[in-house]
Amino acid sequence: MHRLLRIAGALAVCGVTLTIGLAAAHAKEWPVQPIRVVLPYPPGGASDVTARLLSAKLSQAWGESVVVENRPGANGIIANEAVAKAQPDGYTVLMANLGPNAINPAVYGRLPYDTLKDFTPVVLVTKVPLIIVTAANSPVKDLRQLVSLAKAKPGQITFGSAGNGSGSHLAGELLSTMAGVKMNHVPYKGDAPSLTDVLGQQINVALPTALAGMPHVKSGKLRALAVTSKTRLPALPDVPTVDEALGISGYEAVSWGGFMVPTGTSPAIVAKMNSQFNKALQDPEVRDKLMAQGAQIAGGTPEAFDAFLRTEVTKWKRVADSAKVRLD
Repeated sequence: MHRLLRIAGALAVCGVTLTIGLAAAHAKEWPVQPIRVVLPYPPGGASDVTARLLSAKLSQAWGESVVVENRPGANGIIANEAVAKAQPDGYTVLMANLGPNAINPAVYGRLPYDTLKDFTPVVLVTKVPLIIVTAANSPVKDLRQLVSLAKAKPGQITFGSAGNGSGSHLAGELLSTMAGVKMNHVPYKGDAPSLTDVLGQQINVALPTALAGMPHVKSGKLRALAVTSKTRLPALPDVPTVDEALGISGYEAVSWGGFMVPTGTSPAIVAKMNSQFNKALQDPEVRDKLMAQGAQIAGGTPEAFDAFLRTEVTKWKRVADSAKVRLD
């Protein structure tokens, strides 16, 4: 009996060793065919520019095509569902973002994917701050004055966002909560129409991404009251953070982008992919182009992205619940 158990144990060890060996060999060979990067947004936006810029560098490094596939619609649900159901072989990659992967779980009762269970994080690549802006000829000169007006006129100060449940919507709600005020949310279909109305003073402020808002600030048409990141933007060094403007601590609301793969993808492939993404992020051409959009370069390990993602999911659920934001 003991001999049989020893033989069985030896066979089990051999089986595990063989499995690990096959996985390592598969990762060493990977990639041997084109890789598909699925993006939940249409062409032309910050995420699209980021995905295409990095995909080009990976194509050069691996000698295989890395193709960006835009699958917009349903607040990112279509793209995320497609990747969640894809084969975990390293040939389908998701461009993850704040809205679909941290806010959707907070505002939808049911989703056809689970951000934390259906995907394995690869790398966080960028953080893109928002800018709180008002018209250049608005009487509101700084964020502290805006908050004072909101306290004096509860519910009468309006802020525009890129849509219900968007990052800018939740960023405005977080600002209201931390500043102890009640502002009236006005949803739009994207940053552009919200900026049109803040320029025309139809609304008091808007919260576009740095990419969308910076040209209007640079031209003098809009006044930047604050940036929503923890640190100031090099492109707008005179614009304070929300914490600095209000004398508080802990406010941060940034749009972010990263890459994830279906759960079950070989850890060796994830590690290989992570290494190449980090190398691409150090490329001067990549860094210059991303920073010109107002992006802050991230990078790091899959574990660091996983920890960041879990913090974001918890944070935005708390904000959504507090503001009673639901999309179903």
